[in-house]
Amino acid sequence: MKKIQQAPDDWPLGNILWFAVLVWFSSSLLSQSAYMAIHGLPYDAVSMLKSLGPFYYLIIALELAMWGGLLVMGWLKLSRARQPKSTPPVIPA
Repeated sequence: MKKIQQAPDDWPLGNILWFAVLVWFSSSLLSQSAYMAIHGLPYDAVSMLKSLGPFYYLIIALELAMWGGLLVMGWLKLSRARQPKSTPPVIPA
C-alpha cells in the first residue's frame, strides 16, 4: 500500500513570495482594466506618482528594491538548480 504523505505545516518562503508577486501583478492588471473600462484610457503612472510629492522618490526606491530582490532571488534559485548535485563518495569494497 502507498503511504500517504502529510502536508507540511508551513509553506516555503519562496512559494509565499511568488504568490505575493502573482497577486500584485493580477491586482495591477485588474485595476488598469477597470480604469480603462470607466475612463477609456490607461492611467498615467508618472502623473499619479508625481502627485505624491516627495513620497514619489520613496515609492520609486521601494519598487526598484522589490524588483532587485526578485531578480536576486531568481538568479540564486537558477544558480542553485544548475549546480551539480553532490553524491556521496563510493568506497571500493
